[in-house]
Amino acid sequence: MTAPNFRRALVDGVERVTAWSGLLDRINVFPVPDGDTGRNLIISLAPLRRIDTNSEDVAEDLLFSARGNAGNIAARFFDAFIRANTPEKFPAAIQKGRDQAWRAVGDPQPGTMLTFFDGLAEVVCEAPAAADTAWVEGIMAHLVSVVRETPERQPRLKEAGVVDAGALGMLLFFDGFFNSLIGNAETFCPVAALFGDQLHLHGAEAAVAPEPGYCVDMVLSPGETLEAEMASLAEIGESLVVIRKGAYVKVHLHTPDRAEARRSLEKFGDVVRWSEDDLSAQMATFRDSQGAQAIHVMTDAAGSLTRDVARQFEITLLDSYISLGDTSLPESCLTPGTLYGAMKKRTPASTSQSSVRERHQAYQGALSLYGKVLYLCVGSVYTGNYQTALQWKADHDPENALTVVDTGCAAGRLGLLAAMTAEFSRRTTDPDEVIAFAEKAVARCHEYLFVDRLHYLAVGGRLSKTGAFVGDLLHMKPVISPQADGAQKVGMVRNRQDQITFALDKLGEVLPKDSRSAIWLEYTDNGDWVRQSVRPEIEKRYPLAEIAVTPLSLTTGVHTGPGTWGMAFFAD
Repeated sequence: MTAPNFRRALVDGVERVTAWSGLLDRINVFPVPDGDTGRNLIISLAPLRRIDTNSEDVAEDLLFSARGNAGNIAARFFDAFIRANTPEKFPAAIQKGRDQAWRAVGDPQPGTMLTFFDGLAEVVCEAPAAADTAWVEGIMAHLVSVVRETPERQPRLKEAGVVDAGALGMLLFFDGFFNSLIGNAETFCPVAALFGDQLHLHGAEAAVAPEPGYCVDMVLSPGETLEAEMASLAEIGESLVVIRKGAYVKVHLHTPDRAEARRSLEKFGDVVRWSEDDLSAQMATFRDSQGAQAIHVMTDAAGSLTRDVARQFEITLLDSYISLGDTSLPESCLTPGTLYGAMKKRTPASTSQSSVRERHQAYQGALSLYGKVLYLCVGSVYTGNYQTALQWKADHDPENALTVVDTGCAAGRLGLLAAMTAEFSRRTTDPDEVIAFAEKAVARCHEYLFVDRLHYLAVGGRLSKTGAFVGDLLHMKPVISPQADGAQKVGMVRNRQDQITFALDKLGEVLPKDSRSAIWLEYTDNGDWVRQSVRPEIEKRYPLAEIAVTPLSLTTGVHTGPGTWGMAFFAD
């Protein structure tokens, strides 16, 4: 088995996790029900996608990118595993990675990803006589049993009735990895059939009241006395993971006081990188399902839908990718602050679709979980997603369980359409009614994007650099509406107040003042301004409307740039 095969298998493993990441988020109840295991694993394992990078650089990237309990534990395991580029080296590398993962955790718990690594070390304890289908099937059968038993070893999982999300994430990774390694590109474990009801939360035990606190990940350049001082980290917070590597130390913990935690950590050395998540906010939005749906809705993350909003509506997101310099992440795992901060520093930014294989796994996964799926696809003029889905359907969907609609929409218009359709799907038991609703609702969804600078359109090749320079010099700000035949320029204004006036005029053409319509106000790096200046004007005109402030699709944001904002609304 050559090194290129091994590197390709790493990528395929990450893609398998990514395709099922929404499910991992939905069953993430341990150590706290914050619904982010899928997201954290995608972010943490992103360095494994860079197949042309040497293992030492990838290992350092893993240290810096790791997020959350699951992500940091996985990163410690893969620090060792990525150095084993042939099956003969797997047993030693797996054992070393397993030991490193266990040592990194302050309070290791059974029934978690650590238990999965124990099982992996047990079943791959010697080099295979032949790396073939029988070998992989034996490994996967053992690992499935390990994951299936995690609720018996962890009381909180047993109360919620689900398997451990981190352990399942690693099962998905190695399912993709091992099958890719032996050339079984389309052979995977039938996850939904194997785990059944263990993939759905049960009872009130699954809902834990939100508690104030933060999930902190930081990289430290420590002082000389670190070894003696690190013992006190357990007093700063819980869910402690500590990784020492070269000149750096990575610390993950949950703390009720982020400011005090940072002051305490800075005593050990210089903080090189810091990231945090609000646990109380994550736990408040964590839920399984709001109710049965006639048909499950899937759409593209390019539709201005965050992972949290998609989970609330029980929508499956199909991600596209944002590349910033050498880093590439699914857009639903990237924050507006990170993207637009980088763009302002002139870091090259671009977009791309997920691989065809990843998209195929997303279709198959959604069907296996929900039975019937309505895929509201981003307009075919913008991507090839529609044709890819149709081809997969022709090859793999003899029962016609997947319905694919070319919506002609993008950005907030697509996201709003998906949200309205998912909401309608709970009010009927007829899938055909939902499909008909979605097809008619396309014409009722409107969107206007207010671009601040033409420079970014020129960078993306959508406008000449000379035209952009002249337009910016004259303070001209275009208004764009994404339509089925592409993004159309529908107006030109000079300042922000003109933008608000234009928005109100467009709303007035369609909505009466007593409308209860849904209106989404989308922001890039200007969320506070949208909340404080735009929203009050809309509320004054439409006091009964359902107004939400949400990030603009990052795919759209790459092309329109910081300062852009948008308005999408559903005509009632």
